[in-house]
Amino acid sequence: MATGAVPASFSGLKSMDHSLSFTKSVDFVKVSNLQRLKSRGAKVSVIRNSNPGSEIAELQPASEGSPLLGTDVSAVMGRTILSDEVYLLNVVPRQKYCVSIHKTVRRKTCTVMVGNVALGSEHPIRIQTMTTTDTKDVAGTVEQVMRIADKGADIVRITVQGKKEADACFEIKNTLVQKNYNIPLVADIHFAPSVALRVAECFDKIRVNPGNFADRRAQFEKLEYTDEDYQKELEHIEQVFTPLVEKCKKYGRAMRIGTNHGSLSDRIMSYYGDSPRGMVESAFEFARICRKLDYHNFVFSMKASNPVVMVQAYRLLLAEMYVEGWDYPLHLGVTEAGEGEDGRMKSAIGIGTLLQDGLGDTIRVSLTEPPEEEIDPCRRLANLGMKASELQQGVEPFEEKHRHYFDFQRRTGQLPMQKEGEEVDYRGVLHRDGSVLMSVSLDQLKTPELLYKSLAAKLVVGMPFKDLATVDSILLTELPPVEDSDSRLALKRLVDISMGVLTPLSEQLTKPLPNAVVLVNLKELSTGAYKLLPEGTRLAVSVRGDEPYKELDILKDVDATMLLHNLPFTEDKISRVHAARRLFEYLADNALNFPVIHHIQFPKGTHRDDLVIGAGTNAGALLVDGLGDGVLLEAPDQDFDFLRNTSFNLLQGCRMRNTKTEYVSCPSCGRTLFDLQEISAQIREKTLHLPGVSIAIMGCIVNGPGEMADADFGYVGGAPGKIDLYVGKTVVKRGIDMECATDALIQLIKDHGRWVDPPAEE
Repeated sequence: MATGAVPASFSGLKSMDHSLSFTKSVDFVKVSNLQRLKSRGAKVSVIRNSNPGSEIAELQPASEGSPLLGTDVSAVMGRTILSDEVYLLNVVPRQKYCVSIHKTVRRKTCTVMVGNVALGSEHPIRIQTMTTTDTKDVAGTVEQVMRIADKGADIVRITVQGKKEADACFEIKNTLVQKNYNIPLVADIHFAPSVALRVAECFDKIRVNPGNFADRRAQFEKLEYTDEDYQKELEHIEQVFTPLVEKCKKYGRAMRIGTNHGSLSDRIMSYYGDSPRGMVESAFEFARICRKLDYHNFVFSMKASNPVVMVQAYRLLLAEMYVEGWDYPLHLGVTEAGEGEDGRMKSAIGIGTLLQDGLGDTIRVSLTEPPEEEIDPCRRLANLGMKASELQQGVEPFEEKHRHYFDFQRRTGQLPMQKEGEEVDYRGVLHRDGSVLMSVSLDQLKTPELLYKSLAAKLVVGMPFKDLATVDSILLTELPPVEDSDSRLALKRLVDISMGVLTPLSEQLTKPLPNAVVLVNLKELSTGAYKLLPEGTRLAVSVRGDEPYKELDILKDVDATMLLHNLPFTEDKISRVHAARRLFEYLADNALNFPVIHHIQFPKGTHRDDLVIGAGTNAGALLVDGLGDGVLLEAPDQDFDFLRNTSFNLLQGCRMRNTKTEYVSCPSCGRTLFDLQEISAQIREKTLHLPGVSIAIMGCIVNGPGEMADADFGYVGGAPGKIDLYVGKTVVKRGIDMECATDALIQLIKDHGRWVDPPAEE
């Protein structure tokens, strides 16, 4: 793979390939010290850099099948490399996307006014949600907005799909003002430029989706454009969009240019694929028009139901904004996140990751729940982000060369291998797709069968066996006395099924447990205390990540089964995320491939939502970059099953270990054609046992095939009382009566060979 450097900003670039009109620093690499590159038959674009700049952005190889690249451009035609030519290669930039890579510093933005609420870096992170009522129901919508405002939201969004809804918006606004509610209102617009023009006269902000504001609804067709055709499309967008920009300027309205991963136009997807790169270019087409008309009161969003894609898209957007010198605020959200802890976890992974990098000025946690229920988890996330940036939590500066900012590449630690002479099989101590470790108490050992069930092991005649979602290893901070034969037998049975039992060095030295994995810290390694253990004892090493490199150097001489990254919660100024990134850089620099487990100890009294959001933010921010091999969550007063489920939810939300059905579930709005919460509960009850299957439950077609980008099957409101079923993005059955639709969905899953019967109750 050829790598190299590229000027961070090009001028004078010309090419017939429209994919090159995107970020002039994202897709090009100036190759030097190479004579020839062999072709693998890929289409390649070659351009000349007529005015190379002095600022350089480092690039690195992209991962195979990278969603950033869209098209396969993996090699250059065999030919001599000329010094002034730039080639489109399979590379991605190591380009600036945040203020600092070693601490949380809030990105400076301009201020955007939404009614009387100011958005931007000089202001608190704003909280918002969206109504679920029929917008034509003025009284119902007003009541819901007031409930939302009373819960503490800063902004409320309302769907406005037609002229009748636009007319109702005037009544909604006036009624709220009469009741002394001045909370800013945002019109959510899809496919309706004329409606946007109408409602801009009364609402404070207009949300437009670049994928469908001027382009036709995506048919997911590969289109071919000449240079002239493509330019005509851009001119059409400008013609349709300009009147709204002019009206927003006239009335002092704000705008959100909100790209959704699943609703890109066919035109964009034909050039960029269904990719983060296409999301950014789609938004930039509209932003360039705003800037051309000297309108700057707008924010960006890059939403996706997949937190990994969402994070990549925002980072790519920021990288391009840095190149352009733009400072517009960001609205953050994971769309169609779902309900309950699943929805909170997905949102925390996506939003929390970006907040840790100082990004984001207003956020929404999209849940399939009443909108007022979104406010509390939203506030908890915002508080976490504000605290990190106010304290500028971080670590001492370090050089970062290995993390892929925009392109997912998982760093997989070396899984335990069997060594000659070992009595037990250690290969199951960690899982290849991400491991879950749990802390177990002495009391739990007194009831072995209950413990096995709590670890999600299957029981056959009282004996445990591992299953898909069984805990991989346990941590015992205190070993049972040597004479406690029952507890030790329970542990032996776990060891026999290749479950790891970790215990501190002091415990193992005083009450040795055969075949335990011994947990040591760097001090115990440096003093040689661990050498008192029998030769061949498996070691796990606990590290903070912010230690001096001289202290970490002892890891070079240790054969560790795993590392546990554990930074105490009492450390207010030190960032767990940045300390871990520093640790991973050290490991990569020294070719150390130990698996790393994110060990997070929550203090007593931690609220459940804070635990989910804290785990999603602090571990998820690393796992979405492929950094880490599992989690160990401890909370002294939390339910054991809750901690186990949260751990597995975290891995699944980061697209690692899939242990249950994945749901893409929209939060409902005035377009929704059925009771989303009730139907979601019905479908979940019957399909929750299908790991590896993804089901989208969507209220309407606006959030239909496009927003189901990640789903295998889709259940979509097509008309009142009628449901359309999808396989991927293709509708396969239309107009099914709602009473029969859930059974029809199950039959569809069966027809495609993805159904298994639920496991029998033990």
